[in-house]
Amino acid sequence: MTIDILTLFPEMFEGPFSLSILKRAQAKGHVTINLHNIRDWATTKHKNVDDYPFGGGAGMVMMVEPVVRCIEELKSKTSYDDIIYLSPDGELLTQPLANRLSGNQNLLILCGHYKGIDERIRTHFITREISIGDYVLSGGELAAMVLTDAIVRLIPGVLNDETSALSDSYQDNLLSPPVYTRPYDFRGLLVPDVLLSGNDKEIAKWKYEQSLERTRQRRPGLCNET
Repeated sequence: MTIDILTLFPEMFEGPFSLSILKRAQAKGHVTINLHNIRDWATTKHKNVDDYPFGGGAGMVMMVEPVVRCIEELKSKTSYDDIIYLSPDGELLTQPLANRLSGNQNLLILCGHYKGIDERIRTHFITREISIGDYVLSGGELAAMVLTDAIVRLIPGVLNDETSALSDSYQDNLLSPPVYTRPYDFRGLLVPDVLLSGNDKEIAKWKYEQSLERTRQRRPGLCNET
């Protein structure tokens, strides 16, 4: 998979994308992540990328020209499955959506900033808008990091244990069950005996029941049972 990210602040990605799973995924060749500074496509002397909104109002708006020039140049080289804009009023990022996006070959992600982007970009060049939650961030960079991580970890071969992603919370509309590790006895707090029983059938049953109960308590809207 190739993920191209359009941003005004490529430096923000250096830490998260050079550590842990995302670092290993790139090193193994499972994903190529390219950062593109939108200012490189600005045509003014001072590399302006924002301007005042028509009709007045607070804040600045990302200009149509540099963003479109960037998108068009990248599209001339790569065929994208989706051109994604991170926006508070976009489709909510969920595990099923991340699953679908992880099956794509090429994604382009646009990070907004200021008061947003010129509407003509959204109308004529964006194919999907995604929100990571019902709140507002200073820019789309943090959301792009979240989206990228959610997608990349699902690509086959990225995780050492390929079954790990399948047991994550929200897969099958259930939260994950509690997990434990050594020591068995910590200040009198014990690990449930069933997890040490070696009985795979009983362990699987316990995990399902725990997932179901946790989902009912914490995210009842996810639960398929009434």
